Amino acid sequence: MTNQITIRSDRKTDYVFQYKGEDVTLKAGGILSVADGLDEIVLPTCAMKVVKNLIVIKDDVK
Repeated sequence: MTNQITIRSDRKTDYVFQYKGEDVTLKAGGILSVADGLDEIVLPTCAMKVVKNLIVIKDDVK
């Protein structure tokens, strides 16, 4: 069983989150896979959709 998580951006702007205490920038429209799941990830508040191992990052909540 894998803990891989894929994060996809549907945003028009870059999205910054933390991975293992470091800032990581997901470019607008970009895709990023993380092998060890969500344990080391901190996602700032925004609208998102979760489908199995895919997290789709939407625009900020107004």
